[in-house]
Amino acid sequence: MARASSADGTKTDAPTKTRKVAKVKAKATEEAATPAEPKAKPKAAESAAKKKAAKKTAAKKTAKAATPKPAKAAKATRAPKAKEADAAVEAPEDGEPEAGTEGASARGKQLVIVESPAKAKTINKYLGSNFVVQASVGHIRDLPTKSEKGAKQPVPGVDLEHGFRPTYVVLTNKSKTVADLKRLAKSASQVWFATDLDREGEAIAWHLAEELKIPPQAARRVVFNAITQQAVHRAFANPRPIDVNKVNAQQARRILDRIVGYQASPLLWKKVARGLSAGRVQSVAVKLIVEREREIAAFVPDERWEVTVRLCVDPGQAGPLTNAWAQFLATVDEKGKGPTLKAQNSWMSQHASIESELAELGGEKFALTAASTAPRDLSADVTRVVEAVGLHDIKVTARDNPEGKGPQKTLRTVTGAVDPAVRYRVKSVETKRTSSRPLAPFITSSLQIAAANQLGFTTQRTMRAAQQLYEGIAIPNEGQVGLITYMRTDATALSAEAITQLRGFIGSRYGETYLPEKPNIYTSSNKDAQEAHEAIRPTDINRRPEDLREALTDEQFKLYSLIWARTVACQMTPAQWDATAVMFERSDKPTGAVVRATGRTLVFDGFLKVLGVQAADEQTLPSLGEGQALGAFSIEPAQKFTSPPPRYTEASLVKTLEAEGIGRPSTYASIISVIQERKYVEQLDRRFYATDLGEVVTDKLVEAFSDLMDVGYTRAMEAQLDEIEDKGADWQKMLERFYGGFRRSLDIASDTMTHAKAEAQPAIYKCPKCGAPTCYRFGKNGRFLSCTRYPECDYAAPITRDGRPLLPERVDMVCPDDGSDMELRNSRFGPFLASVNFPHTKFVINLDKKEGVKLPTPPALEVDVPCPKCGAPLNLRMGKRGPWLGCSKFPKCRGRLAWTSLDDEKQAALGKQLAAHEKAHPPVVLKRRDGRVIAEGTPVAELLIPGGLAELEIHPDALANKAAAEAGAAPPPPAAAPEKAPALRN
Repeated sequence: MARASSADGTKTDAPTKTRKVAKVKAKATEEAATPAEPKAKPKAAESAAKKKAAKKTAAKKTAKAATPKPAKAAKATRAPKAKEADAAVEAPEDGEPEAGTEGASARGKQLVIVESPAKAKTINKYLGSNFVVQASVGHIRDLPTKSEKGAKQPVPGVDLEHGFRPTYVVLTNKSKTVADLKRLAKSASQVWFATDLDREGEAIAWHLAEELKIPPQAARRVVFNAITQQAVHRAFANPRPIDVNKVNAQQARRILDRIVGYQASPLLWKKVARGLSAGRVQSVAVKLIVEREREIAAFVPDERWEVTVRLCVDPGQAGPLTNAWAQFLATVDEKGKGPTLKAQNSWMSQHASIESELAELGGEKFALTAASTAPRDLSADVTRVVEAVGLHDIKVTARDNPEGKGPQKTLRTVTGAVDPAVRYRVKSVETKRTSSRPLAPFITSSLQIAAANQLGFTTQRTMRAAQQLYEGIAIPNEGQVGLITYMRTDATALSAEAITQLRGFIGSRYGETYLPEKPNIYTSSNKDAQEAHEAIRPTDINRRPEDLREALTDEQFKLYSLIWARTVACQMTPAQWDATAVMFERSDKPTGAVVRATGRTLVFDGFLKVLGVQAADEQTLPSLGEGQALGAFSIEPAQKFTSPPPRYTEASLVKTLEAEGIGRPSTYASIISVIQERKYVEQLDRRFYATDLGEVVTDKLVEAFSDLMDVGYTRAMEAQLDEIEDKGADWQKMLERFYGGFRRSLDIASDTMTHAKAEAQPAIYKCPKCGAPTCYRFGKNGRFLSCTRYPECDYAAPITRDGRPLLPERVDMVCPDDGSDMELRNSRFGPFLASVNFPHTKFVINLDKKEGVKLPTPPALEVDVPCPKCGAPLNLRMGKRGPWLGCSKFPKCRGRLAWTSLDDEKQAALGKQLAAHEKAHPPVVLKRRDGRVIAEGTPVAELLIPGGLAELEIHPDALANKAAAEAGAAPPPPAAAPEKAPALRN
């Protein structure tokens, strides 16, 4: 479709190229009202008539331009009678119907309105020549962005005092589209609204009907889940009126979001910074990420120990394998990484070896842990355990971990030698036949999740490609074909027709063993599922991805392959596995140590025939019998810690939004896009991090609107919108209930809330300028470290995410200006190199994207050649490919002139000037302190001087408070000697 859903549920125009609609001709208007003459006009008369019509049209346009009054809405006209329509239009029955083409006419034909040209083009195939298909290209009307002059409306377009009555205006860029549709509707025998089947599609149909003066009850509304001939014909055979309840639900959502946006955003301007915005749904999504960020920051891990024992089937090989295994683990690839788990399993399989874990000790389940609330030294316990397993000459080493919390503050490693006499025997072998069922066909959220995890697609990329597949792709020898069903849905059901086709395809292609006796039926886990009636599936399962490869882009092909395979797999038999668990007990000594090994073998692939068996890190167990003896060649105790909750990815955020009832399938992609565009969150390594701005805005909104920012409240609001749609609940009363509490909260917050810049959080560091404590403040570039005596003391420093100051770090470089040492510094634009006397010494070195040194370039030479764009003098520089000319007013003007466009004489003259200029401004040579030249691109990491990182002292009061907190007592008096704390460069 030519529109994309925004976080507030509004579908906006996408940059889709549309066919132009012909301008209204006076002659066409006259012909629509009078029968056509049976004889053709003479050429002279015809030419005169055209000139006359052109003059009329020009006069109308001039009058319209001169008159500022708004154009009157087109009057509703009766449809032409059947006889008139037949007389006016003479077209062959098998002719191609018109769809948004230049000069389109609906005179006597039936007008079909859809949202996008691509969808119109696909529908063309299935309708007869008596239809004209036209695209609105998304919404044509919306609430105005500004109130009219003299109107006192806090929320433009919404009358808050009279039942939240909305006022809609035609979008500026849709005036011509609406005029064309009115012209076509006026001469059409019937008007059909074939917009999408969700709430927003219904709202678009309603807005179109309003502009065309067609009552909702009299409108002919058709919906189809797939753009196929059968689905389109079935829909046109069963039209219905416009669903006003569905429209009211969408209207209520739009007004609700408009109220929050236009009244909460000014509060942020007043209390945080200008230009910020609040959204009813996206603000809650940001809150989820902020809360996750704080959960991670507050997380203190528990400690646990695991003991891995590697056994060999031939006990006599235990000794040789000990050394071979150590050598194998020492190997690294070109990236310096050791063997992967898959490579380790392969090595053990080749050497008839098994990996096992300590499961029991002394008849009890093995568990050696230390809680985060009660950390303790487990060295003695670990020593006892590994000795019982078979290790001797045991050594426990410990080192401090300044980044850790609780038990993780101390990292311990245990080493020792494997006793060559250690033997284990098979205590039991248990094999179970297990099965794994195929997953349900895709809904919007699961498609976004799978595309993110398997294809690396963002949610927007997924929905864009899915929309293209739904609306239609040009297939050779077939034309425009819709390849998948509607992609905004939260229902997992498949139609009976689709299931029949699937079962026939599976049986013929894969055989009866892959076809279950009865169809697999799936139910949605979301009790609020309501967007559509069917899951996302191919419209024709016989269109295999490989058959469509040439017609699809890489993006479309990957997504269609994903949908096709998931749909076929969902109606296939389960995969069968043999899961084996083997227990081994130590047999050379009665220590009570029992280890457990597991493995799984695929017996029947079932639905995996289509999806493929995922690369697993499971080992393949050799054939073993009870009582069989094995040797041990490796015993590896490992200290482990529980992990904090993971940061959200796009996939996991979509899953959470769905589970919490925040938004609807059509809004997930835009929610994620909006919160990034507003700089409230950012993605690093495909994971979301809350920015300082996002945290501050979230805190202020929670302080002001605790209900609005509550996940449960947001879910309840969605349920109320569902009631408006499903049960016809009063949408105005729903808004009235919401606005009362919202307005009170807004008034209180405006009076009592403090400005974000006036708030400070205590920091542990001592100000290096005056010795006072420091604090964290919020500024235009985010949080920073500041002295508490500001403005008397102006010390400030940028910080990392966890509050560590980003301080200068010495580098092995001499400043060419004054001979001083250089240091690595940080600014809001990124890292750079400067003199230790900066800013008195202005010389700086910028770094490239890979943090390599960029040599400064000599100043440009201004020459007497004018810029072709603005006329200013051009700058002449020497580039990698020779001289080049660019405007001296850059970046305001980006004009350039090709060097080759100058004549030979001018090139020679400017070449001499450039040579003299370069001689007067020789390139800067950067040197190390020992005189060695530093080449361009040298990584700054190679220039860092060990121990050259600046440090801030920890303030005595912070140390005292920390000690008191750990002891559970009142804070003691300030300490005398400050402690050094390392700062971070980035």
